Amino acid sequence: MPKQYVFLLLAVMTETAATSALQASQQFTRLIPSAIVVLGYALSFYLLSLTLKYMPLGIVYAMWSGLGVVFIALIGWLAFNQRIDIPAIVGMGLIVAGIVVINLFSETAMH
Repeated sequence: MPKQYVFLLLAVMTETAATSALQASQQFTRLIPSAIVVLGYALSFYLLSLTLKYMPLGIVYAMWSGLGVVFIALIGWLAFNQRIDIPAIVGMGLIVAGIVVINLFSETAMH
């Protein structure tokens, strides 16, 4: 796997961990989840900046935010017992389809 995709995947993982901790921080009233939020977002943005050495901003941001939405929805469902209805699942499927189209067919996404 090319290193830009490793950086991007790690950026998505740290962002989703930070966002999950944001829920657990209870509006920054719990110290450890709050620290995870700050450190997770900082690491995510650093990794995102490394990805930008190899790929254009619009493509990177589309993939980072799109995958983040899907992963956070799954984490919300699994960890926080949040409901996901059919329209939300279809919408997230369209996001994933968009990411696949970018990676398979776009010359802008450097392979």
